[in-house]
Amino acid sequence: MAFDPQNAPIGILGGTFDPVHYGHLRAAVEVREMLGLFEVRMLPSARPPHRETPAAAPEHRFEMLRLATAADEFLVPDDSEMRRHGPSWMVDTLTGFRDRYGAQPLVLIIGQDAANALDSWREWRRLFQLAHIAVMCRPGAAPAYAGELGAEMNRRQVSDAAALHDAPAGGVVSMEISRLDIASTAIRALVAEGRPPLFLTPRSVIGYIREHGLYAC
Repeated sequence: MAFDPQNAPIGILGGTFDPVHYGHLRAAVEVREMLGLFEVRMLPSARPPHRETPAAAPEHRFEMLRLATAADEFLVPDDSEMRRHGPSWMVDTLTGFRDRYGAQPLVLIIGQDAANALDSWREWRRLFQLAHIAVMCRPGAAPAYAGELGAEMNRRQVSDAAALHDAPAGGVVSMEISRLDIASTAIRALVAEGRPPLFLTPRSVIGYIREHGLYAC
């Protein structure tokens, strides 16, 4: 299906990216292609409220992301959460994007595990007013929505990506993406052991980790 690039949605993919790896990058590319997004803005979470503090400082994680996405103009590192004080609440991030892009469609991209716990996010119902939500499902993963979250997710499900182009926010779409069994924790462990994480993250990222002594014991 052909989409109008002038009105195509902006994708928003947050994460600690500690460090970014090919699993993150491939997922972003696949979602953009499947949904006809104009671009995917990738945001390192400066102070993630739902998980432990990242090992690398936000500035390092952003620079590694910039190096990793240099070959694809449609994957865009975004420092919005780094420039904001306090916890990196997604509702605040999306509010900032809505102010920036007006009525242009926005698509918040999250994994299935995060989607299953969406009702634990701050002002989670308001997220649907600010953006569509795209849920990345890896083979074998299944939704496990409970209570009010389940009713909300099911009510908003759309089967056609075109629906995300016709409204600024409010839809939910699920899609299966390639399973690349790569974890940032494994990369950090390899580096701590003095072993280069070849073929798990771009060489430019490996060079940056080495240059700045990141993740070493």
